[in-house]
Amino acid sequence: MMFPMSDPAFQRARSAEAKQAREQAILDAARTLGAQRGVRDVTLTDIATAVGMHKSALLRYFETREQIFLALTAEGWRQWSADLREDLARRAHATPAEVAAAIAGSLAGRPLFCDLLAQAPLNLERNVSIESVRSFKLVTLHEIELIGAELDRLLGLSELQTVDTIATATGMAGALWQMATPGPRLRELYTSDPRLGHAVVEVEPRLDRVLTAYLTGLVTAPATTV
Repeated sequence: MMFPMSDPAFQRARSAEAKQAREQAILDAARTLGAQRGVRDVTLTDIATAVGMHKSALLRYFETREQIFLALTAEGWRQWSADLREDLARRAHATPAEVAAAIAGSLAGRPLFCDLLAQAPLNLERNVSIESVRSFKLVTLHEIELIGAELDRLLGLSELQTVDTIATATGMAGALWQMATPGPRLRELYTSDPRLGHAVVEVEPRLDRVLTAYLTGLVTAPATTV
């Protein structure tokens, strides 16, 4: 939604409630633009224009464009974790393959989150304050702990195994999403030349296969002392 800067509703926020509403409008605009164009191609000016603000005014609410998208990444972690845990909690028992399918499907169904997962370590965490990074990392650690309770219940995974599993899943989801969305020209190249068929990636099937193999190995491997 576009708001004219002369609109009283979009004059400088003076109350805590108005400031929170303004921040949410900025996040909503960035989320929409990121889903439409890809996170990498959205500028601070694009976001400011979408909410009807000057860029300098937007910087009163977020220090950089990266902070905006890092906030959306934290939001994505909370939403993904909640949905995955709800899915797993409904299962009295599950095989490694079933857990892998649940994780892969839940990630593949969130293309913007996959994009953000790829962008976070590459640039989002590198152009924000240390406190912003700390807050973001604490969110991810908390959600991993919550997911870990379900992975322990269903598969008997240790804390370290959970961290490794979620790091593998989210890291691969981000990378595979980038590979799966190469842009029209590259996609045409990959599909027109049979020798390049391997470059055409589908996120969910490949992530499912890798996680199934990984979790099966964890569950069946002899116990070791870490």
